[in-house]
Amino acid sequence: MRENKNVLFVGVGGQGTILASKILTEGLLKSGYDVKMSEVHGMAQRGGSVTTQVRFGEKIYSPLIEKGKVDVIVSFEKSEAARYLPYLKKDGYMVVNDYEIYPIPVLIGKEKYPENVNERLGDVVNNIIVINAAEIAKNLGNIKAQNVVLLGALIKVLKLEDINWEEVISDIVPPKAVEINKKAFSAGMDVQ
Repeated sequence: MRENKNVLFVGVGGQGTILASKILTEGLLKSGYDVKMSEVHGMAQRGGSVTTQVRFGEKIYSPLIEKGKVDVIVSFEKSEAARYLPYLKKDGYMVVNDYEIYPIPVLIGKEKYPENVNERLGDVVNNIIVINAAEIAKNLGNIKAQNVVLLGALIKVLKLEDINWEEVISDIVPPKAVEINKKAFSAGMDVQ
C-alpha cells in the first residue's frame, strides 16, 4: 500500500511553479498513483504568489491540504517559504530556492524584504535543503529551468527516482526545452 503524501509548491508568478507540479502529477499518474492537484494563481501576472497543492498515494479524496499536513514544501522564492511555513508537518521537508523576487511594496520602498530568511527557516525546520537553483539553471544555459532543478531535488526527497522522469519531461515541455530541462532535473537530483 502506498502512503499518501502532500506536496505544496509556492512561488511567484512566472517562475514555473505550475509546470513543475504538472510534471510531478503526470509522472505519478503514469506510475499508478492516485493524484489530485489544485492550483491558486492569486495575482500571478503581477508577480504575486502562486501555489500548487499535489496530493498522491493509494487513494486521494481531496486536492486540498490543511495547515500542518504538508510533507514537503518546494519554495521557488525564499520569502514564500516563510509565508507558507504553517502548512508544513512537524517532521516535514522544505526545498528552498535561494532566490529573491522583490514585491512591489519593497520595490517602491514601502516595505523591506525579510532578512536572513534561510537562517530563520533553518531555526524552525529540521529538514531543509537550500538550493541556488537559479545559478544552477543559468550555468546549464537557461535560468528559466530553475523550476525543474527544484523538482529534481523534490524527487530525491520523496524517493521517487524509479519513475522515468526524462520521458515525462519530454511529454510535457516544448521540444526545444526538453534537453535543458532533463539536465536541470538531473542537477537537482544531484544537489543533496
